[in-house]
Amino acid sequence: MILPIYTYGQAVLRKEAEDITPDYPGLKELLENMFDTMERADGVGLAAPQIGLPIRVVTIGLDALSEDFPEFKDFNKAYINPVILETSGEEVSMDEGCLSLPGVHEAVKRCSVIKVKYLDENFVEHEEVVEGFLARVMQHEFDHLDGKLFIDHLSTMRKQMIKGKLNTMLKGKARSSYKMKQVKS
Repeated sequence: MILPIYTYGQAVLRKEAEDITPDYPGLKELLENMFDTMERADGVGLAAPQIGLPIRVVTIGLDALSEDFPEFKDFNKAYINPVILETSGEEVSMDEGCLSLPGVHEAVKRCSVIKVKYLDENFVEHEEVVEGFLARVMQHEFDHLDGKLFIDHLSTMRKQMIKGKLNTMLKGKARSSYKMKQVKS
């Protein structure tokens, strides 16, 4: 089922998400719905707060990029209760967008290498060192679990420059090709 994506201004996007346990009700269905929602919106990642749930669950799907990046062929993974243990490597600047901020794209600096710990959909624990584009996507999505958005990494001047777009979202007037849950104006 395709779920509405919560846009900028929704309180759940600024809450710190809670860990879940293996007995979380309907987890398998939730993950399927998150993958479907992310794919329909042409996203590469989706965090549970973006669909209104303050829980530490993320889906990442990079298969759409596999023509240019063969290593992402069939890459669809769920991350439960993820934590970034450490960051390293150089800080790389790259344009980012977010399904919760339709129409906003800005350059964000992020570390090129991260060490993460997470549970998969079967609650098996993993610890990995990840680099490059996947590390960026993970940092972006895991930020959502801590109540952060990519715009929080922008300079004051850049934030000022996108203020009009943000105010449009706060008024419930954002536009996108996917189903959204906007702030009521």
